[in-house]
Amino acid sequence: MTTNHSTLLIDDSTPATETDVLSRLFELSITQQTIRHAPVFTVVEAKALRGELEGAHIKNLFLRNKKGRMWLVTCHEDRQINMNRLAEHLDAKRLSFASAERLMRYLGVTPGAVTPLAAINDKTGLVTIVLDQAILTDSLINVHPLHNAATTALAPADLLRFLEDVDHHPLIVDMSMMSEAT
Repeated sequence: MTTNHSTLLIDDSTPATETDVLSRLFELSITQQTIRHAPVFTVVEAKALRGELEGAHIKNLFLRNKKGRMWLVTCHEDRQINMNRLAEHLDAKRLSFASAERLMRYLGVTPGAVTPLAAINDKTGLVTIVLDQAILTDSLINVHPLHNAATTALAPADLLRFLEDVDHHPLIVDMSMMSEAT
């Protein structure tokens, strides 16, 4: 399965495909395992399909503020985030979810397929990647390979290497301080 190329990215290039991202991981000597499954659009759907897939499961929030700054926030799938606290921490005033069109133009993916691996498509560097420090303690994390009909497992340290390779040094945040419960 490949990424939808009907829309160009903000820099007028075509979005990377699963093959492109897996090739980049291979070039970086990053061990990964990708499994195919029916497309999933929500955490609930993903939970129903995953079976015994090892590793932590995440959710990704593509956010923006009124000034047009954008963030891709990655945390454990069950983490409840207080958006006001997160906005304050990011010095973003008020955060909202970005549109599907913005998601495609800047990260080259569709809703349901949001992944930190989409940083490969943000050649302009306009999206800040934010990782919950808790996912960095997992042995494996599961991400989409630019579409939602597969899941790729890799080590958190390898995700960091990939992000640095595509010039997206992530902001590491203790999301427990941003949770609804605190």
